[in-house]
Amino acid sequence: MHNGEAIVAACDQLAAISADEGQLTRCYLTPEHARANAQLARWMQDAGMQTWQDAAGNQWGRLEGSDPSLAALVLGSHSDSVINAGRFDGPLGVLLAIGVAARLNAAGQRPKRSVDVVAFADEEGTRFGTALLGSRAVAGTWDPAWWEIVGRDGVTLRQAFLDFGLDPERVHEAARAPESMAGYLEAHIEQGPVLEAERRSLGVVTAIAGARRFSITIGGEAGHAGTTPLTLRRDALCGAAEAVVAIETLARAAGIVATVGSLETFPGAVNVIPGEVRMSLDIRAERDEDRDRTLAAIRETCDRIGETRGLVWRWHETHAAPAVACSPKLVEALSTSIETAIGSDNVPVMRLASGAGHDGMAMAAVCDIGMLFVRCDRGISHHPDESVQARDVDDALNAMSTAVAALVD
Repeated sequence: MHNGEAIVAACDQLAAISADEGQLTRCYLTPEHARANAQLARWMQDAGMQTWQDAAGNQWGRLEGSDPSLAALVLGSHSDSVINAGRFDGPLGVLLAIGVAARLNAAGQRPKRSVDVVAFADEEGTRFGTALLGSRAVAGTWDPAWWEIVGRDGVTLRQAFLDFGLDPERVHEAARAPESMAGYLEAHIEQGPVLEAERRSLGVVTAIAGARRFSITIGGEAGHAGTTPLTLRRDALCGAAEAVVAIETLARAAGIVATVGSLETFPGAVNVIPGEVRMSLDIRAERDEDRDRTLAAIRETCDRIGETRGLVWRWHETHAAPAVACSPKLVEALSTSIETAIGSDNVPVMRLASGAGHDGMAMAAVCDIGMLFVRCDRGISHHPDESVQARDVDDALNAMSTAVAALVD
């Protein structure tokens, strides 16, 4: 893991560990998860680390520091994937972390602080529909209600633990004491097009956006498409269409993002006025107050649409996660390391918020967090076309190594 080409090659090798031939699918507590942990452990050992798998299935490595009384600096990302995934979302951050540890080890001088590298086992939530299970276990925020969740394969989370060789009664042992960690640093592909548009290889994350999601039902009245005058209709789809445009307009004005990603009409016949629409709403912002203020405006607008069109709106919140600010100290450390390691041509280091969720959201409950974004081709993520340039990975390795060396010395 000594340079960008080696790390990209390792990402390719790890991508071959998949449940589906011809595409990458690697889910929590599966045989592929076990194989990935074993491979990562070998690479960690090659980098001079002691290794172990914790009680939630996360894979760890430690480069022991000279002063064991000091809190360790944790580096990492996740090793699981979505269905038909790309090779870099998660694994790139894990392998960059191993590369940083390998450089420290090769230098022949033990850092004062220990460096812990973690490959979180479940960030995506693909199998059980509840994301961040690995990092939540480490943060000590595991919810016992999760044990009865039934995965997409019909297996409960409790049974999956047993099948994997883990003891559900010992999951609490994965939790790390806050005082044992000096912070958490993660490198990750941007999953967006901003760095590429700005012609930057790297960016420093300032915050992970807070998200709220809703399942919305709009009730109108079905009727004959030929015999019901437009003035007498309660067309749920027309109300939904008006709302979708209003949602985009309000979000754009607030400088945040809001997305209607799913929309279904009922009864769904060509000659019947839609009597009901079910749609989703995902709304995110770097600051929770901006998100919630815009959401209130959206709901008020939807109420007015309902009054005008004779429609009934029913909202059900399906997900809520607060925004998480990155540590100013770690933001500065990463920014300085970019300037020192790769230069910035007298242009300020790019700082940006993450619109996607990351393990840092869970880790922020117990330690400071920092994130480094790496440019990815066209911002594509969660897709086989996910791609990075080896020279950008070189930049990330140099910047992360510089930042870590300063933080652990």
